[in-house]
Amino acid sequence: MDARSTQRTGLAYGFAAYGMWGLLPLYWHLLDAASPAEIMAHRMAWSLPVALVILAALRRWAWVRPLLRQPRRLGLILLSAAVISVNWYLYIWAVNTGHVLEASLGYFINPLVSIAFGVLVLRERLRPLQWAAVGIGTLAVVVMAVAYGAVPWISLVLAFSFATYGLVKKGIKLDGVAGFSAETAIQFLPALGFLLVLGGRGQSGFVNDGTGFALLLAGCGIATALPLIAFGAAAVRLPLTTLGMIQYLAPTFQFVLGLVVFHEAMPPERWAGFALVWLALVVLTWDALRTAGKARAALAKAGTRAGEAAAGEAAALTAGQEDIRPAQGSTA
Repeated sequence: MDARSTQRTGLAYGFAAYGMWGLLPLYWHLLDAASPAEIMAHRMAWSLPVALVILAALRRWAWVRPLLRQPRRLGLILLSAAVISVNWYLYIWAVNTGHVLEASLGYFINPLVSIAFGVLVLRERLRPLQWAAVGIGTLAVVVMAVAYGAVPWISLVLAFSFATYGLVKKGIKLDGVAGFSAETAIQFLPALGFLLVLGGRGQSGFVNDGTGFALLLAGCGIATALPLIAFGAAAVRLPLTTLGMIQYLAPTFQFVLGLVVFHEAMPPERWAGFALVWLALVVLTWDALRTAGKARAALAKAGTRAGEAAAGEAAALTAGQEDIRPAQGSTA
């Protein structure tokens, strides 16, 4: 498969992944007869069978035994499972209580929080435009906090929890399928226990609300796994800058759903906050594209120099051989 075909396939997977993540509010809304805690528990419980089927199909078991002998990595997986559980619960709660716009704002803010974590935790150095983007994003939060008289905590918790999840995942160093499988293995027993307690109390939507609703709850595992699989397929085919731009597709879909489908209010102060966040993301994307362009130019220049040097060495070697031949002929 050539590079252009690989990139087209990667783009298709990327749009599929972020498109599915962006449309998930529609799925969670179908389940609003159940509590957010029950929906999340089904998401955890049904994700493990899906993960096991994927691992069996790919025959990807070699990572399991080495992982079990590494307590530090197991601890990080436990932490990542806990953090993503917080993120999942709050996101489902936000969708089913009329806060889709705030949820979308959280995922717009997330790249800015990830950059801040890079500075504070990983001691990375930011370029001036990255600092400007973080500053504009911070101003957006302040504007909305002042306008509403309260900090937009849903957006911030979603952004910080997902950024923390990404940070922890960097230390685990497992690929998408293996990491997903390890996390869902940790989540499975607590989720199953919670669901059994609900059933014992007669409060289970899975038992009480009919076959169709039970199938929708069981489908949470597939709804969780499919975007992740598509994302993993995109990540190995696309540059990070391209993947970084596609990621805005998910909160954009969520934003449109909040406005058009769920008819949430969008007063002027909220528009102002969103506009500032979007400005920050434009600055961030421009900086990423410019930096990637400079890197490609430097790489091309280095390649040209290497080619010229190799050509010069070949010419010198050829000239040297031509000088030797007459000498060899006269000796004969």
